[in-house]
Amino acid sequence: MRERGTTVLAVCAVMAAALFWSSSYAVTKQVLEDVGPLSIGAIRFTLAALLLGVMVLMSRHRPARPGPRQRRQLYLSGFLGITVYFILENVGVDLSTASDASLIVATYPLMTMLVELVVFRARMPLPRVTGVLLATVGAFLVVRNGAEVGGSSRWLGDILLLLGGLAWAGYNVLGKRASAGQDATSVTYHQTLAGAGGFLLASLLEADDWRMPGATASALLAYLAVACSVGGFLLYNYGLRRMTSSVAVNILNLVPVFGVIGAVVINGESIRLAQVTGGLIIIVGVALGMIDTGQGAMGSWTRGEANLPGRGSHRRHRGGRSRRHH
Repeated sequence: MRERGTTVLAVCAVMAAALFWSSSYAVTKQVLEDVGPLSIGAIRFTLAALLLGVMVLMSRHRPARPGPRQRRQLYLSGFLGITVYFILENVGVDLSTASDASLIVATYPLMTMLVELVVFRARMPLPRVTGVLLATVGAFLVVRNGAEVGGSSRWLGDILLLLGGLAWAGYNVLGKRASAGQDATSVTYHQTLAGAGGFLLASLLEADDWRMPGATASALLAYLAVACSVGGFLLYNYGLRRMTSSVAVNILNLVPVFGVIGAVVINGESIRLAQVTGGLIIIVGVALGMIDTGQGAMGSWTRGEANLPGRGSHRRHRGGRSRRHH
């Protein structure tokens, strides 16, 4: 009974993380009216790094400090998955729409799976091949819709969001290797610290446009830092330690659904049939891509996995998240 209760709590934690991450696209779109995309990242992840640093210092059971090589790997994964990924995401959302971003991000798990297949030379079952093809078709529909409705600017934004998926995929694979022996808070702190440093340097390109954000933008920036960058990652990490990653990734398929709803409610965006069709095809493709012909995902969700990565977004083995987005 206790194990069942723990599993239900873990599922709820991953669903909460999906809700936080899905909201980041619509929230970022709002903040972009007052703050540049690079400055948003610098503020968001600097605040997150400070919060995580306090959490590490206050932890009663701190793991051993990562060695020099492990720290380099953690910092590199943080730079790739936070600085590079979120620059592409923030600029992409600025040029495109929050709803496009929410739908395109559904292809990220499959991008991560493909990178892992190349790195680890694993076999790819037929359902996964079908899933990859379907998700690609869905992403094409979303991007084509962006080009037709928003012109070259929205099309470029969608392409940047897709490139962000490749950065996210590399981040997952590297983060998985770099997190052995560390707890979630420690890994998240080191990676966020590197990501924040990269964003602070990049934000200097917007120095001429810096101004004090308004009260609403400031509150939304705090939400991005506390809820999405800290809370979302830690909630996902809690859930992932208590279920297999394939189950967790399937739950994260709720991100595009929540994200589109948020884009409509928060930003007042309209959704076209091509977006809905593309989004549904992506979700079906992702679901097929998560099928393991050797064992059912749902049949093994309480067993856990060895050597899980230390941070939720870095730990999407067999499928990848964001956001990180977001």
